[in-house]
Order: sequence, then structure tokens, then C-alpha cells
Amino acid sequence: MKKIIYLISLFCLNIVATAQQTPAPSQSESILIQGATLHIGDGTIIENGSLGIEAGRIVEVGPSSDIKNNYARTINAKDQHVYPGFIAANSTVGMVEIDAIRPTNDLNEIGTFLPNIRTLIAYNAESKVVESLRPNGILTAQIIPTRGRIAGSSTVVQLDAWNWEDAAVKTDEGMHIYWPRSYRRGNSAKGEDPLVYDQKNYDKQILELDAYLKEAKTFTASAEKKHLPHAALQAMFSGNQQVYLHAKEKRQILDGIVFLQKHGLKKIVLVGGDDAHLILPFLKKNDIPVIVSRPHRLPNTADEDVKLPYKMAKILMDAGLTITIDVSGRMERMNTRNLPFYAGTFAAYGVDKEKAVQMITLDAAKILGIDDRLGSLEKGKEATLFIAVGDALDMRTNQLSHAFIQGRALLLETHQTELWKRYMEKFSRK
Repeated sequence: MKKIIYLISLFCLNIVATAQQTPAPSQSESILIQGATLHIGDGTIIENGSLGIEAGRIVEVGPSSDIKNNYARTINAKDQHVYPGFIAANSTVGMVEIDAIRPTNDLNEIGTFLPNIRTLIAYNAESKVVESLRPNGILTAQIIPTRGRIAGSSTVVQLDAWNWEDAAVKTDEGMHIYWPRSYRRGNSAKGEDPLVYDQKNYDKQILELDAYLKEAKTFTASAEKKHLPHAALQAMFSGNQQVYLHAKEKRQILDGIVFLQKHGLKKIVLVGGDDAHLILPFLKKNDIPVIVSRPHRLPNTADEDVKLPYKMAKILMDAGLTITIDVSGRMERMNTRNLPFYAGTFAAYGVDKEKAVQMITLDAAKILGIDDRLGSLEKGKEATLFIAVGDALDMRTNQLSHAFIQGRALLLETHQTELWKRYMEKFSRK
């Protein structure tokens, strides 16, 4: 029986390994995208605009009348739309391929304090899930660790690479801390309430985290004394690495931010923040960006507005906070491809359409610290962008005709589009 399971695992892994497309070659000729509606990424639009790409970078952008066609190749994009590549924050794509096959799952680390864990070296650039994101315009992602109180560091990757070395855009850009919950699920068999607040255990977990960080601060590197976890935290303490606080409820958010500030940490990003709307002045005063939970979910409590998850982005944006979208949750790797439609849902509930685009382009880039390279259609930035037939936030019209990562023209065929064409052919027969 074990031999059969082993052979099945090898077969599945072989499918995974051979299905990925070959990464696109480097840009070999200059390209002009002409006559399109340009969605810059900062909330502005240029109608009948043109954009030049050379050596993997945007060399000029503006109204078509202002740009001369001195390019080797021209793409006529009349009546089409050009967007910066969408950026998926707080993602685990490339970390798990098949949940039921343990060798393809690299999320389950052992331990509580794991700051030396690096997602980059576990990232599978040949994942079929990664391939499925590109036809929806998602060209960059932040790959995060998910286990432990201190889970380790995340890395931003581009989604068309041979391996993790080629994929890296910004390495080890943030440390992830998962704040303890102040409650546990009640045991109904014992007559307990659905939520039981356990102050003693909550305080205990915070004290353990406090002691660990204090000990790590005293770390001094030497040939005789090596401690990889403590060494891994030094970039965070020095301010060269920001910290992502994963917290949902109001008490978690307040306690977590105050705690991190007491330890001298200033670059703090809130992830999740389901109760962020309850403490808007506090978040604004402390200049805390938020990676807000995706809208396609139910509220956390029975007495909340059932549409609160849809309205959350508008509430936080009106308070002046910088936000992007958290793609984690149920079936998070597969559902990452729905990122533009999450933004579209927020747009349907009050967020201006171009601001919704900005949430998953320039604002995402700012939060991740890559806005000098990505996130908007600006001269000098990397040519990571795509051309869509229609509105990229609408699943009916998010149809890409071209996509580029660092100026490299991508193939947009995947195993999913191949199956779609196959069965469309079947059902079109009379």
C-alpha cells in the first residue's frame, strides 16, 4: 500500500513539475503600446495614451499625440486598457501545490518562535497555481510564512521565473508576528459560551513573546556564539525590515501595536484588521497601513452589518489610511486569482474605481516597499503591466490580450485556458 501511495505521489509531482510554461525571454526589441486608456495606478487615467517599453523599463508615458513612434514594435491597443501589474499581498502561492501530498506543502513549520524561516527558499516558481494568476493581471506577490508566533520573513516575487532566485523582487522585506487571541472556542458539551475569554493564557503568551524579543535584542554575533533566530531579528530591530502584525479583533490590534512600539518598532503593517473600523483615529495617528481582509466573507459576529466586509475598504480609505487587500482565507492560493474582483467588490460598495485599482497597484507597492520599481505606469519603473480588453476589476471583461513582466512578453495560456478551449469546442459541436 505504501508503495502505491508513493507512486501516486511521484505521478502527481511529475504533473506539477512538467505543466509550467517556460519563462519568457528578456525583452529584445523596443515596444510602443499605442492608443489605449492608461490606468496609471495613482488614481489618474490618460485617455488615448501611449506607453514605451525598452530594456524592461517604461521609457515614456503620456497622450499618444505627445509620443513619437520610434519603436521596433507597435501594439495597437485602441479601445483597450493598460494597467500596472496587480500585486497580491499576504499570499502563500507557490508554498503548497497539492494539499493532500505532504512533499508539496511547505507551510507546516514546527515551533513558536521561527524568525529565521525564509519563505523565499521554499517558493515554487513552477507552481501551476502561480501560472493561473497571470491571466487575471496578477504579476507580483508577497509570499508569507504562516506558522508560529514569530513566523519568519516574507519576500516579494515576480510570477514568471525559473526558480526562486530569479523570482525575487525584494528579499526578506518583512517579519511576520501573529498576535495571540484573547479568547478560545467554548466547549458546548460543558455548557460554555461559544467564546470564552482566557485572560491568563493571553497574558502568558504576550509575556513569552516579550521575553523572547528582549533576549533577541541582546544578541551579539560572534564566531563562538551563533543563534540564527536571534540574528534573523536584527534587521527588524534596526528598522531595515518592517513588521507585519496579524491581528483581527480590536483588543488584539491595540495591544499588538502598543507592544511593538514599546520594543522600538516603528514600521508596522496591520494584516487582517477586521475590527480596524472601530479604532480609526488610533490607526491614523500611528500611521499604520492595513492589508484589509478580502470582502468575499461573512462578518465575524452575528450583530455586525452583513455587508460590513464589502464596505471595509471605503471606511478605512475615508479615514486616510493606506490599504491593500489580504488574499488569505479559505482556498487562499487558488482564490488569489480573484484579487482584482475583490477590488471590484470594494468599488461596488463605495470605493472610487481608480482608487480600487490603486489599492492593488501603487498602494500595495508602497506598503511592501517596492513603489520605486512597481505599482504604477511611470517613466523609469519596471515594465510589469498588462493590456485588458475591458475593465480589469470586472470578471466579465478582465480579458488580457498582452502581459509583461520586466518587459518580457508572457504567454497567457494555462492548463485552465486549455481546458476551457477544449470543452468549448466540445459543446460548440452540433
